[in-house]
Parts: sequence; structure tokens; C-alpha cells
Amino acid sequence: MTELILSRLQFALTTSYHFLFVPLTLGLGVLVAMMETWYVKTGNETYKKMTKFWGKLFLINFAMGVVTGLTQEFQFGMNWSEYSRFVGDIFGAPLAVEALVAFFLESTFLGLWVFGWDKLSKKVHLMAIWIVAIASNLSAFFILVANSFMQEPLGYVLRNGRAEMTDFLALITNPHVLYQFPHTVLSGFVTAGFFVMGVSAYHLLKKNHLEVFQRSFQIAVVFGLISTLGVSGIGHLQGMHLVKTQPMKMAAAEAHWETENPAGLSLYASIDEQGQKNNFEVKIPALLSFLSYNSFTGEVKGIHELQEAAVNEYGPGNYVPPVASLFWSFRIMLTAGIWLVLIALLGLYFNKTKAYEQNPWFLKLMLWTIPIPYIANTAGWFLAEVGRQPWIVYGLQRVDQGVSTSVSLVSMMIASIGFLLIYTILAVADIYLMVKYVKKGPETPVVESQKTGVKGASLWT
Repeated sequence: MTELILSRLQFALTTSYHFLFVPLTLGLGVLVAMMETWYVKTGNETYKKMTKFWGKLFLINFAMGVVTGLTQEFQFGMNWSEYSRFVGDIFGAPLAVEALVAFFLESTFLGLWVFGWDKLSKKVHLMAIWIVAIASNLSAFFILVANSFMQEPLGYVLRNGRAEMTDFLALITNPHVLYQFPHTVLSGFVTAGFFVMGVSAYHLLKKNHLEVFQRSFQIAVVFGLISTLGVSGIGHLQGMHLVKTQPMKMAAAEAHWETENPAGLSLYASIDEQGQKNNFEVKIPALLSFLSYNSFTGEVKGIHELQEAAVNEYGPGNYVPPVASLFWSFRIMLTAGIWLVLIALLGLYFNKTKAYEQNPWFLKLMLWTIPIPYIANTAGWFLAEVGRQPWIVYGLQRVDQGVSTSVSLVSMMIASIGFLLIYTILAVADIYLMVKYVKKGPETPVVESQKTGVKGASLWT
């Protein structure tokens, strides 16, 4: 049992740290591509400065994401070999496509984009960054295809104790991924939008490069608001789908112990997990039914009934995930989402009226809002993965069945400590580089003295 707990903690550490970089990569690549599109279309040098500045921060984030992502695949062979043996035939296909197509495209064309400013035509150079942005999101799609099989297994047959793929089309059109992919991508867009708004707010406070950061803020606030509303909408649809496919996850996230029709939504609950009840709760009548079915009437099954049904289907065991953790992680995610919508609306108003120039408090608030999307992303993934417990592949393989049987406790402790030390060093390096180049601001074109007769050039450093 100790080996299982340590394996889960190690995977949680490496995955959570890696996912700090993924959303910004998904969104910032698209924003940089949009900025360069406006540069190519208008010829305005301000957009070129914006593209290079935000592109540099994108590169730092991308590099950190690649480095931290490499350890994820090793995890499957180190601590989770039994899981890999069970789903390897299915996982292999989408992860191979991700590596050989999506990652190859984004890595190759990112190199062309970085070193091709003075060597490629404007349109070809623009095409390179758009391929990077699209390939990054395509990479996320195939990774989520693999994850969605864990959430909602489709297109497989059980043979010789393994899950083997029988229908690749069913795998990539899994209804779960059709909700999860846009939710994840739009969350990345939100992260990038508020990152750009926050950094722009810092420079507007300092009155640095005003034209660059006024335009950056203007683009990001619209991008962020649309994306935040999109996340909310697709999240609602995803929740309705999960009520059908993973009802225990949704019941646990609401601390919903008893089946009700109509079912109320708990805003606050004092949860007694041992007694399997809520000692105190504040409810909005019928709202949970509405969120589940778009109707204020509708039966929402409770944890007690779902546990009994799971025992009847799968045999004796505890099929209830940690209720209190899921309840509060869900509310952290929702609260963060509401906050981001309000801030984006306020930002849209201040941008339209240029009122932020007379209200520096708002710019400071924008700067401190940068971490909020990261908190929402982490809470959302906690809900998605922990809410599936005790299953590692829903309905097919429990978590305790997926852990390696040949890895010693000592080796896992050494590896976990090693990961922690390395990731701490990487965190320091990432923060240092980000802060350094954020404070530095856009590069100023370097022009040689006219006496030398050398033509001025803009340097990419």
C-alpha cells in the first residue's frame, strides 16, 4: 500500500508540474500567431515588436513544457508497468501520432520561426508560427484521446487480460474527448489571455512601451473574455455528459449523498466522509438538476445508491472517491472561473474607455490575477483524475492493479526525491527567465551608426 501511495504522489508531482506549462503553450502560441498575422497584414512594426516579445516568453514556456513532459512517458514504465501492460495496445497509437506528427511539426517549425526572421519571406515565416500553434493543440488532442479512454473506454476488446484496440475511429471520436479537448484548449486560451493582460498591466503601470502593451492588452482582453465564456459553456455540457457516464464523480463533486428529484446544489457543505453525510449545508433548490439536465426537474443519483450499484456490478469494494477534496476543488475551479469572467468584463470596459490609466489599482489587480487560471486548471484536472478513483481505467482496471510489482519502496523514494530536486531547480530557472524577460520588455531595434554605412537590423536575441 505504501508503494501505491508513493507511486501516486510521484505521478501527481510530475504531472501537476508539467501541466503548469501546457495551457500557456496552447494559448500563447495562438496569440503570437495572431500578432504576427496583423504585422504581415498591416506592416505595423509595433505588431512585430509584440510578436517577438511574447514569442520569447512562449519559447521559454515551451522549452520547460518539453523538459518536464519527457518524464511522463517514463512514469508508465517505472511505477505503472501493470497499467501500461493493460492499455499499451490502445495508448500506443494516439501517443505515437502525437510524437511523430504533432510534436515533430511544432518542434521543426518552431526552429524555422526562431531562426527565420531574416531568411524567410513574411508569409512563410507567418505560416511557420501558425503550424506551431495548430500542432501544439493537435498534440493536446491526441494526448486527451489517450486520457479519454481512461475516462470512458471505447473501441476495445478484452483479450488475455489486456485491453486491445478494435476501432481507432471510436477511440478518436470518443464523446469524452469531444468535450474534454475544447474545454482544455479554451482553458489554455484563458491562461494565455490573462498572462498577456497581467504582464501588459505591469508595463502599463511602469509606462514602458505603451503602444506595444496597450495593443497587447486590447487583444488579450477580448481573447480572454471569449475563451472564459467558452470554457464555462463547454464545461456545463461536459458536466451533463459526466452525469451519464461517471455519475459517481459528479455526485462526489457535489457531496450529493442521497438520490433526489429535483436535486439542490450545495454552495457550502460541512462534509463527514466517515459518516457519509453532510452535517451542514447551504443549498439552492433544484439547481443541481438544472446543471445535470438543463431542467429544474430530474433525478440525480446520490453516492449511496451509486455505491450500491457499483458493488452489484463490480463486486465488493469502496467505489466512492474522496468527497471533500472533490467538492472543494470543484468550487475552487468555479470560483476562479467567475472571477476571471468579471475581471475580463471589467478589463474590456477599462480598455474601451482607457480608464485604467486613471485606475492603477485595476492594473495591479490584473497583475495578481495571472495565477488564477493556473489554480483553476490544476483544480479542474484534480477533479477529472481523482474523481475517477478507484479506477485508473474506468470500470476496467483499479488503481491498485496498475502499479508496478517489481519496483522497491527504496527506489521509488530515491526517484521521488530526485524528481522533486530537479523540478525545484527547473522552477527556479523558469521563474528567473520569465521575470528577467518580462521586466526587460520588447527588444529595441539596433541601428548601426550611419557613419559606418551599415544598414540597421532588428536582432532576435
